[in-house]
Amino acid sequence: MDALTWTQGSVAGVPLNHFVAQAGAVEAGAVTFDASNGFWVWASPLSDEAWGYAPTADGAKQALTLWLRAWLENFRPLLDAAPGPLP
Repeated sequence: MDALTWTQGSVAGVPLNHFVAQAGAVEAGAVTFDASNGFWVWASPLSDEAWGYAPTADGAKQALTLWLRAWLENFRPLLDAAPGPLP
């Protein structure tokens, strides 16, 4: 099972060049086609500095996933030190 669930946006049943990644109920990022420059842009609302671009939608999705995994590693000491579930 993938950690992220990707959904494609649509308007009136027409699919858009916009995908949203969710981890459970949390929006982890989005991938959108930039037609003026001809590439796919990825970004995450989890950090203002999290963005990039790729030549394909799958490449942008992969880049977002790799960034998210690396970013979450910053929280490993905090999560490993947790004594158990929060009340």
